[in-house]
Amino acid sequence: MADTASPAPAPSASSGEAYREGGYARDAEIPPASEIDLATFDITDPEIWRQNAYWDKFERMRKEDPVHYCPGSPFGPYWSITRFEDIMAVDTNHEAFSSASGITIVDQDEELPLPMFIAMDPPKHDVQRKTVQPIVGPENLKSFEGLIRERTSNLMDTLPKGEAFDWVDTVSVELTTMMLATLFDFPFEERRRLTRWSDVATGKANPEICPGGDEQWRRELMECGMYFTQLWNQRVNAEPTGDLISMLAHGEHTREMSPQEFLGNIILLIVGGNDTTRNTMTGSVYAMNRWPEQFAKLKADHGLIPNMVSEVIRWQTPLAHMRRNATRDFEIGGKTIRAGDKVVMWYVSGNRDEDVFTRADEVWIERPQVRRHLSFGFGIHRCVGNRLAELQLRILWEEILKRFDRIEVLEEPERVPSSFVKGYTRMPVIIHPK
Repeated sequence: MADTASPAPAPSASSGEAYREGGYARDAEIPPASEIDLATFDITDPEIWRQNAYWDKFERMRKEDPVHYCPGSPFGPYWSITRFEDIMAVDTNHEAFSSASGITIVDQDEELPLPMFIAMDPPKHDVQRKTVQPIVGPENLKSFEGLIRERTSNLMDTLPKGEAFDWVDTVSVELTTMMLATLFDFPFEERRRLTRWSDVATGKANPEICPGGDEQWRRELMECGMYFTQLWNQRVNAEPTGDLISMLAHGEHTREMSPQEFLGNIILLIVGGNDTTRNTMTGSVYAMNRWPEQFAKLKADHGLIPNMVSEVIRWQTPLAHMRRNATRDFEIGGKTIRAGDKVVMWYVSGNRDEDVFTRADEVWIERPQVRRHLSFGFGIHRCVGNRLAELQLRILWEEILKRFDRIEVLEEPERVPSSFVKGYTRMPVIIHPK
C-alpha cells in the first residue's frame, strides 16, 4: 500500500542497532502520521519515543480511530485508548478492566514476576495501598516541606553559574533520589542505587540501560531485592518507624509478603517516586524555555507557581500509558473489546485531547481547572504520591525564582526510548543569575 510506512531496516552494528527486531533503527527517519497505515500501526516503537515523534500519530488516532486495535507488536495485540473521556471510562472501571496482569504493555517476566499493589485488584490492592498511604498524608507532607526546601536551596546554591551543565543528572535526579532515600530511610550515601534500579526496572528493553538484556535485568533487580531484604530484616526486628520499609514490614496485610511481592512493591515505590517527579522537573524547565511569555507571567506573579506545576504535569505526562486487561466483553467508542484483550490507556494522548483542553499542545499556566488531567490516573489506582510530587515541584520553582533570572536550555533534550516512561536522559543548560 502506498500509504504504509515500512520500518527502516536495522543497520549494521557499527552504525547502531535497532531497538528491537522489526523496529525503527536509531536515528531512522520516522514518517509523518499521514503516511502510516493505521490498520497495522504500533505506537510503542521506542525510536518513535526517543525522537518525540508520536504527537501527530496520536492526533490522527484521536480523530480517525480513537479506540485503535494493533494486531501485532512485540507485546502481542493490544487496544489503544486515546481520548480523554474514553480513558476516564476505562480507568475508573476496575471491574471491567483489571490491572492484575500488569500495568504496562510489557507482560510480567515469567522467570521473575513482580506482583505489586498497583497491579492488583480489590480487595488485596486496597489493603496494601492503605499500608503505605500514610507516608504521603497531610501531616507527613508538612514535615517534609522544610527538609525538601533545605535540600533544594542548598543544591541551587551550588549550581555552576555561566557554564553549561546537565540539568537532568545534576538537579532532577539528585533531588528526587534524596527524597526517595528519605522515604525508605535508605543509606543516604548510596542513594544513587535507587536511580539505577528505577532505570533498570523500566528499561528492560532498552539496550542503553540493559545491554545484557533480560538476564541483566533480572540480575540487577535481584540485587535490589537482596539489598532491601537486609533493610527489611533490620526494620522488622525493631520498633515501627515512619519509613516505607518499616510500614511494609509491620503492616498487617504486607508483613507476610513473598520475596517477589516485596520486591515488586519496592520497585513500584521507587519508580513511582523517581521517574515521574524527576522528568517533570526537567520538563518544567524545558517548557519555560519553549513558552517564554508564560515564564514572564510566572516571574511577575509567583502565586502562579502551583498552577504552573499542575499544567506542566499535564503537558509532560511523565508516564505515557497504563495498561489493563478486559475482564468481559466491553463496548467503547463503537468497538467491542473482548474479554482478555490488552487495553492501553494513553494518558499522554488524553492530556492533549483538543475536545477537552483549549490550547492542548501549549503550556498555559493560567489554565482553568488545571488539576483535571490524566497524569496521576483516576479511580482506585490514582497516584498515591501526587501531592508530594506537586510539593517538590512547587518548592523547586520557588527556589529557582528567588535566585535566577532564567535557566537557558542550550539544545533539544535527549529523551528516553520508552513508551512507558516519558522522560529525559540529558538536557544541557546555563543558569543566568539575577
